[in-house]
Amino acid sequence: MEFFHHDVTFDWMGKAKYFVALSVTLLLIGAASWIHRGLDYGIDFKGGTLVYVRFAGKPPVDQLRPGLASQGLGDSVIQQTSDIADPNSNEVLIYLPQHGEGTEALDAGKSEILNALHATMGSGDTTKQDFNAATPESVAEVLVRKDPLNVGATGASRYQQLAAQLISYRDHQAHGVVGNLDDLQQAGANSAVLAAVKDSFTASPFAVVNVEIVGPKVGAELRRQAVYVTLYALGGMLIYIAFRFEWVYGAAAVLAVFHDVLITLGLFSLLHFEISLTVIAALLTLVGYSMNDTIVIFDRIRENLRLMRRESFKTIVNRSINQTLSRTILTSGLTFLTVLVLFLMGGPVLHPFSFALVVGILVGTYSSFGIAAPLVVAWNQWRGTATISGSAAGKQGPTGSARALAPAGRR
Repeated sequence: MEFFHHDVTFDWMGKAKYFVALSVTLLLIGAASWIHRGLDYGIDFKGGTLVYVRFAGKPPVDQLRPGLASQGLGDSVIQQTSDIADPNSNEVLIYLPQHGEGTEALDAGKSEILNALHATMGSGDTTKQDFNAATPESVAEVLVRKDPLNVGATGASRYQQLAAQLISYRDHQAHGVVGNLDDLQQAGANSAVLAAVKDSFTASPFAVVNVEIVGPKVGAELRRQAVYVTLYALGGMLIYIAFRFEWVYGAAAVLAVFHDVLITLGLFSLLHFEISLTVIAALLTLVGYSMNDTIVIFDRIRENLRLMRRESFKTIVNRSINQTLSRTILTSGLTFLTVLVLFLMGGPVLHPFSFALVVGILVGTYSSFGIAAPLVVAWNQWRGTATISGSAAGKQGPTGSARALAPAGRR
């Protein structure tokens, strides 16, 4: 399938200086932001406490921010989430960076968040248990002790079953949060059972559904591993391209991909997106995508070197890029539209991941013809092999630029 119905004759190499100027500008902007404020690492990399809180209704984010700040947690981060599987989840993520060392500091962070939530939202009678944090066992224990159904000691199994029904109603029908204990009548609690539950439990307007704690040592190790994984991927690709083509083409491709990663990270710093493990996965996807597009262009250059021996190397590179332009627009364009929809409609949790893919596809596609190819042309010009005349080509035979791009098995 061809995007263009006639031959494209755009002079890509003639515009190489503009591509380089654009890249240098983006790199300098990203570097300035990186030096000034650094990168925002997620909990995976810098450690801390992450609490998932679910509310009975719409999360009062505007109330939570000043409330947590008034409790001394002004450096906490609150982010509302959207759950595709359960759009009524009404969850927020509260992240608190770690202060101090050791597991005591991490446990203290969890307690600080919970205490601040109770102080901000108001949890009713603090002498009673929170039904939204109760387990089936704790509810059954209260019912057995109070015996609201007057079944005696032999009714323990009945109370256990009733407790399981009440907790199931909370977790499923009420989406994890019972705003009013009177709602338990819908789960089979009669007036006597409801009175027993109210006597021992209160219903807070929120529930903590999950707590994640990451230590600073684990975060630092994950950062190192993320850097190593990216470098290993680039090194493996350099070896492959050097074997398949020539080392200078491998170096140009790796430099172009390295350029893609740096620009993406610079934009992450500039726009305050967090770097997490999912973002690292997106960056590795970007590395592979950009490298694939570069190899396609290099392969077409190699074919044209055998067919266009009388042309200059710059002309051959231009022709090769123009010949693969339809393929580049179709594949990159369709992929870009997909990740753009993911970025616009995937919710705040997916924003960093999808943003890395959006930027990566744009920059990765552009670097294949705007950075990698001009580097190869510049290298050939420096070596004095940019032009292959007909007589020179006949004298050189398999040497020169054509030899440089010949497959390793045909040298």
